[in-house]
Amino acid sequence: MRSPTAADRTVGVLLPRDLPADRVLPYARRAEELGFDAVWVVEDLGFRGGIAQAAAVLASTDRIRVGIGLLPAGARNVAFAALEIASLAQLFPGRIDVTVGHGMPHWMRSVGQWPRSPLTFLREYVDALRALLRGEEVRVHGEYVHLDGVQLDRSALPDAVPDILAGVRGPKSLALSGEVADGTVLAEPVTPEYARAALGHISAQRPHRLVAYNIASVDADPAIALAAARPGLEWIGEPDWHAHIAPLPFAHELVALRAGCASREEFVARIPDGWVARLAVAGTPAEARAGLDGLRAAGVTETVLAPVGPDPLGALDSLAAVLDV
Repeated sequence: MRSPTAADRTVGVLLPRDLPADRVLPYARRAEELGFDAVWVVEDLGFRGGIAQAAAVLASTDRIRVGIGLLPAGARNVAFAALEIASLAQLFPGRIDVTVGHGMPHWMRSVGQWPRSPLTFLREYVDALRALLRGEEVRVHGEYVHLDGVQLDRSALPDAVPDILAGVRGPKSLALSGEVADGTVLAEPVTPEYARAALGHISAQRPHRLVAYNIASVDADPAIALAAARPGLEWIGEPDWHAHIAPLPFAHELVALRAGCASREEFVARIPDGWVARLAVAGTPAEARAGLDGLRAAGVTETVLAPVGPDPLGALDSLAAVLDV
């Protein structure tokens, strides 16, 4: 297998969920100016809505793709989600990617929308969403999705149905993504080991995208880059991140370190620099590009870089060094 080149890399950036409102659109426009392939927006409970952010970014830019990662299935009736997605795909053809998923369990439980069977719900949701976006008249009476002859009007249909990806992490959910989705979005951190393990569960029988989020920091001084990336990894010792860590050769050591720390802050402060370098796209431009190439070789089709530090907009310029040949 040949080594990936710069031409093979598809690199996007994550729009921070807490970026001040007056910097959101300048951030997206700067990402486009710098040559990034995509801007991904998030929909986390208590922050900004994914569809509203995507619409604003699409309208304020000319070329860059916009990914929504992710829309929790329990947050919107699938028919009304289809209206919104079809509108974006029609008004901005070829520039939108949509990810749906279970949502974080504690968030969804807090709003009374965590189903007894998340897998069944997601399967029914993705199947119905795709059928609606194709213009089909949908009649389904599933365990969770109930549509009685619902159909989008021809005037509302996009010329092409956007890819529907699944944002999931557990083995069963990954397998479901391989069956019903056009791709999978993996939350950070994504190492080559985790990407390979996820693809083993996905086991898709048709073309399937693999989008990887990662904390990212680039600097001519690798020590500065690693120090900046470190705080973004404070959550990785928590149980929800076990799937990300389990494939790593130092997984047991990492779990033991977290167990011996009184807080996430203590844990992340004690992580060795070598682990930080493995768990983030961080270092010099050449080191960061090598990290992207390693992910590509492991099957990642698109990497989404999450900037760190007090000035995410300013960080875009340093992250853009990974785009150089």
